[in-house]
Amino acid sequence: MPAPLVVDTSRGQVSDETPPAGRWRPGRRRVAAVLVIALLVVAGATYVLTRGPEVPALTRADVQKQVQKGIADAQQEARKAPTDATRAYQAALPSLVTITTTGVGARGTQNGTGAGVVISADGTILTALHVVDGADTIRVRFADGTQTSADISQRAAASDTAVLAPAQLPQVVVPAVLGGGPQVGDEVYPLGHPLGLTHSLSGGVVSALDRSIKVGSGQTLDGLIQFDAAVNPGNSGGPLLNRDGQVVGIVTGLANPSEQNFFVGIGFAVPIATAGGVAGRPPQ
Repeated sequence: MPAPLVVDTSRGQVSDETPPAGRWRPGRRRVAAVLVIALLVVAGATYVLTRGPEVPALTRADVQKQVQKGIADAQQEARKAPTDATRAYQAALPSLVTITTTGVGARGTQNGTGAGVVISADGTILTALHVVDGADTIRVRFADGTQTSADISQRAAASDTAVLAPAQLPQVVVPAVLGGGPQVGDEVYPLGHPLGLTHSLSGGVVSALDRSIKVGSGQTLDGLIQFDAAVNPGNSGGPLLNRDGQVVGIVTGLANPSEQNFFVGIGFAVPIATAGGVAGRPPQ
């Protein structure tokens, strides 16, 4: 801010006498002129200080630029936010287990891999029966890396469901949250180990409810959830999640007209109301 102007009048002398009419008084007129000029300068400075710089009017281009910047900022914030799939994965991953089996049959020693999910604080694991049925040894690996053997504590062939009791628990047990029944069109996410690729998530929607399929043994499974998210060998027994990361089903199979065990667009899961009931754990 510029300093205020100061007018020095100490050298000017002003008499109290009234000058005669018509008498020339140059000193007085000079002082008066200086005072008038000083007042005008001070007034001008005050005007500038109080009025301030003029604000230029916004043009259409200015408005458009601000709108585009606002949209870009909003999009940037949206990209930072986690998606539904990310939130579901992060919520359920600590509850996911890897199941490996070994059995001796007509073809010699056979190994298998599937998935399961911890559903209670005591470490109870829910999986598909066909993942562990007939195995001589069952081992489970928790999300933190803890490995231990496990036994089948409950089984329900009618729904292809098995409940496992692990011999050892990790230091921290994180049970999954069991959800309610999904609706057709709901987003769902199978979580498992397809083709040995551990901790893999895929996504799709519920295509239909109350489906019936005939499995390789000739048995018919009823009341299944049909979905279009990718599943392959290694997904069996793993959880089918909703967008909140809650378990709404246990993956049990896939449909393939070529009779090869690889995904072509249709997967099936046992509703959690059915599978959880085998373990005495209805949806929360």
